[in-house]
Amino acid sequence: MSQAGEELVRGLEALVPAMRGELASCAAQDLEDLRVKYLGRKGLLAGLLAGLGSLAPEDRPLAGKAANAAKQALTDLFAAREAELAAETARGALSRFDPTLPGRTPEAGSLHPVTLVMEEICTVFTGLGFEVVSGPEVESDWYNFEALNLPPEHPARDMQDTLYVADNVVLRTHTSPLQVRTMLARKPPVAVIAPGKVYRRDSDLTHTPMFHQIEGLLVDREVSMADLRGTLTSFLRQIFGVDTRVRFRPSFFPFTEPSAEVDISCRMCGGAGTLHGEPCRVCKQTGWVEILGCGMVDPEVFKAVGYDPEVYTGFAFGLGVERVTMLKYGIGDLRMFFENDTRFLGQFA
Repeated sequence: MSQAGEELVRGLEALVPAMRGELASCAAQDLEDLRVKYLGRKGLLAGLLAGLGSLAPEDRPLAGKAANAAKQALTDLFAAREAELAAETARGALSRFDPTLPGRTPEAGSLHPVTLVMEEICTVFTGLGFEVVSGPEVESDWYNFEALNLPPEHPARDMQDTLYVADNVVLRTHTSPLQVRTMLARKPPVAVIAPGKVYRRDSDLTHTPMFHQIEGLLVDREVSMADLRGTLTSFLRQIFGVDTRVRFRPSFFPFTEPSAEVDISCRMCGGAGTLHGEPCRVCKQTGWVEILGCGMVDPEVFKAVGYDPEVYTGFAFGLGVERVTMLKYGIGDLRMFFENDTRFLGQFA
């Protein structure tokens, strides 16, 4: 072999002990730099291999064999040191682990407070003999308005802030259409409650475009306002406590006559109108908070569903679940129900 060939072979053989020495003292964060130095496209091995082309033809086979051997040896050295450093890192992490320390307790999930209150309300009414019914959230104008004594020209329609899907098709503004559907499908006696989402074009600090309502209906012979009062008083005292005072005020709803608004004694101040010597902001010093609307079913509604108003009477009521939840738990901001803050929701776990 020529002198040039011998020098190239000696250079290739010298790379292996040189890399072995540097790897011995190399830290994990410097390992890649050392690989590039020896095995990179512009590294020491590549620089020597560039000289193969200038060797005499008879020297190239031996020099090529030495080059392959050197490359394999360098690759094996690097892989061995890489595995060794990885094992040292793992052992170090394991040595810092204390198996006697207590484990992390998984966070417990919970139902949303609105869901909790809705289920509680349904439980109370099913205990009073009511059946839970459900139905579509997209309704025809007839079910949502006309069958409930709200013809197209009725001014009370403006109170609903309706979201229209198409002509005569709306996102239901209340769950009362389920009462109509139930009466069309069944003959009296009927006692149902209809929980669910409702939609209105309304959004501010105290209103949201989507919220939850529960509406109820009882129809039978000789149902009176006294039955309505007794049912709702029993319900409210089961939800808010036996000491809760309840009052009924005359009001107006297109589908009930007579109609009433129902108030309960303020949960914050106990009906005193003041809290810690200051005016109560919840009841505005009145000692009362409005909770729901109700009334005796209007005869026109019975006519729309084929019930004889001379034979049957009934009462209906409706309440907002978010409002009940705010009063029950003392929550002052409606937006907290929709922000998904786990610090707030975690209190109900």
